[in-house]
Amino acid sequence: MASTGESEFKRVQEDEEEFQKGPLSVLMHSVKNNSQVLINVRNNHKLLARVKAFDRHCNMVLENVKEMWTEVPKAGKGKKAAKPVNKDRFVSKMFLRGDSVIIVMRNPHA
Repeated sequence: MASTGESEFKRVQEDEEEFQKGPLSVLMHSVKNNSQVLINVRNNHKLLARVKAFDRHCNMVLENVKEMWTEVPKAGKGKKAAKPVNKDRFVSKMFLRGDSVIIVMRNPHA
């Protein structure tokens, strides 16, 4: 009969193997190589960041985050429709909850 420590070790090994080959391999690659990823989140914002840590739920600790989004200003009465404005901000460290993640891609410009 396997001890609790052995079964925990086996589970961690299986997780790491899954992270190497499966869909979470993009995040693992970013952690190991300190490379950037582009993350689309549910509020239609994009995050360009370096992943420091993550788990199987796609919760992430991010560094050097550039958050980008587009806002359409409200047009006043009798005025033309306003043009969309691209906005961004820098966040040095961020925890991102996994349920807001839509897609994670390697930085297309790297």
